[in-house]
Amino acid sequence: MINLTINGKEYPVEAPAGMPLLWVIREQCELTGTKFGCGIAQCGACTVHVDGQPIRSCITPASSVEGKTITTIEGIAPDENTLHVVQQAWIEEQTPQCGYCQSGQIMSAVALLNENPTPSDEEIEQAMSGNICRCGMYGRIKSAIKRASQALQTSTSNPQLQ
Repeated sequence: MINLTINGKEYPVEAPAGMPLLWVIREQCELTGTKFGCGIAQCGACTVHVDGQPIRSCITPASSVEGKTITTIEGIAPDENTLHVVQQAWIEEQTPQCGYCQSGQIMSAVALLNENPTPSDEEIEQAMSGNICRCGMYGRIKSAIKRASQALQTSTSNPQLQ
């Protein structure tokens, strides 16, 4: 039995040694926003935050994150009735096409803006380079990140990013 803290909630789970965090999150915790893409940490669809850092949950053993703070796409908004500033920017820029990669893209964008609230185009491209979009919405993804950055700069109450 391992105890995981996901989105502020405790989850006691039974997981075989080496079971990827992705499958624990999706199957045992029933948080299905995190997606399976490639299974080898190359596409970014499975990105979650562990202690605020983006990781690929498809290759991370669940046992290795016990005692750490895990945040999934379901946990980035300040509350159930409010979107995260990045999610709002995604909508305003009409970023998703098929949408499959979007939770991983958003999680990587949130991590970027936590570290660097005013990234340059090059810094956005570098930070997002590990996330693949089969639909090719990279221009919209960049625009959404810029919009979120601007919203953070003009906001009177800087919302906490996770």
